[in-house]
Amino acid sequence: MEYKQIRAVYTDETIRVYQAYNTAIAQQAARLGHFGDKFSLNRMTWIKPSFLWMMYRCGWAKKEGQERVLAIDIDRNAFDLMVKNAVVSSYKKELGITMDEWKAQIQSSEVRVQWDPERDIYGNPLEYRSLQLGIRGECVKKYVYEWIKNITDITDYVRELDTLKEKGVDITNRLPREMIYNARNE
Repeated sequence: MEYKQIRAVYTDETIRVYQAYNTAIAQQAARLGHFGDKFSLNRMTWIKPSFLWMMYRCGWAKKEGQERVLAIDIDRNAFDLMVKNAVVSSYKKELGITMDEWKAQIQSSEVRVQWDPERDIYGNPLEYRSLQLGIRGECVKKYVYEWIKNITDITDYVRELDTLKEKGVDITNRLPREMIYNARNE
């Protein structure tokens, strides 16, 4: 049985999300503490609270254009607001609305949610689904200029974990300590 669950590193004030970028974007963001002119504010960007889902997505920082992994601590209230206002990225009858109503929601919303199978350290799907949020428009601008509290380039850490994993070392205790997260204004 599949179920949805947000797992994340968080405090009372922030929640950590992950993104992977090319070197130019990531280095500039880590240096500035927010994304700079190499980052496009005009396209949808996806944020993921799950470390292992990000590792699956970026191939442990080996995929082209995703060679640098950033851990981004953002305002927790802002994250909760995004979750509350997110529109599911694909239509299902179980939503209780028509396809046209869903399309209208997608067009007007700046936040989309996808629930993808969580992954283990080898990329195998697990029994629960993890959240990722796609943001665009004014939401991206607020994310970049208001909601980000800290950016850390964790690429060396990611590569070290991957090397150990490939050597057969159990890296479980070296992974970020993610806990089940419940958005406060759902």
